[in-house]
Amino acid sequence: MKATSFQLVGAHRAEPFSDDVRPCRRRRIRATTALAGLLFALIVTACLFSDELARHDPALFHLAFVDHAPDAEFWFGTDSLGRDIYSIIWRGCRASLTVGLLSTAVIAVLGLGYGCASGMASDVADAAMMRVVELCQSVPRLLSQILLLSLMGTPDILELSLVIGVTGWFALARMVRGEVRQIRGSDYLLAARCMGASFFRILRRHLIPNVMSAVLFMIVSSVSTGMIMEATLSFIGLGLPVDVVSLGSMLALADKALLLNTWWVIVFPGIFLMVILLCLTVLGQAFRRIRERGPSNL
Repeated sequence: MKATSFQLVGAHRAEPFSDDVRPCRRRRIRATTALAGLLFALIVTACLFSDELARHDPALFHLAFVDHAPDAEFWFGTDSLGRDIYSIIWRGCRASLTVGLLSTAVIAVLGLGYGCASGMASDVADAAMMRVVELCQSVPRLLSQILLLSLMGTPDILELSLVIGVTGWFALARMVRGEVRQIRGSDYLLAARCMGASFFRILRRHLIPNVMSAVLFMIVSSVSTGMIMEATLSFIGLGLPVDVVSLGSMLALADKALLLNTWWVIVFPGIFLMVILLCLTVLGQAFRRIRERGPSNL
């Protein structure tokens, strides 16, 4: 047997191949991120101009065309209430995005404030505050939302966003607390405390700017999580009512659509929801790569 019959392999042998692959992979990642950002911007712009894009009145019930299949008049068909799906889907995207953004704002305020307070507190107070977070986080999020919504009755967009935000800030608080514990001994923080700066001034001038880059991907991902929770709650009948158009309330008609074989009632809102969630997921992962490797390795 010749000595050339075998070829040595290993990490050092794979380096030339990896050097050729990495730039190409980075270009693909950057192109995917740019495409996701552009598509998400187009959807947001279309939602803002939903009244101009509508072919029919979104509040009008076409009783003669109930569960009408897609055609030249109704591009996406009509639902069981006779509403033009194409005309109302933009308004539904706007409502779902509003819920996602408002719930994310609540999560950011509570998570950043509580996490910074726990990170700057003493060891005993920090341990007690984290036990409270762990206790609240041990309760299933959907169960706590159902409990709160059952006490509130039929919610509107603001109330639903508040419920989703109040029950979803615990993971962000734990991550912020870990980042603050790492920088609490920095010279600039010690100097600010020695000069008598209040906690809110330290929070605004030093803590939030330093931890924002570490948690930005989680904040972006919370938008998609809020939209998923809105769709889930509306699907089970505890979210927005049917007369308030959102992607979740449109998908709430899915049980009737399956029985009547009106596939378009489910497919088009589902596609829009999946595209928005996919764009937000790609953007969130891009922020995570920037945090871990730097902008040059996006």
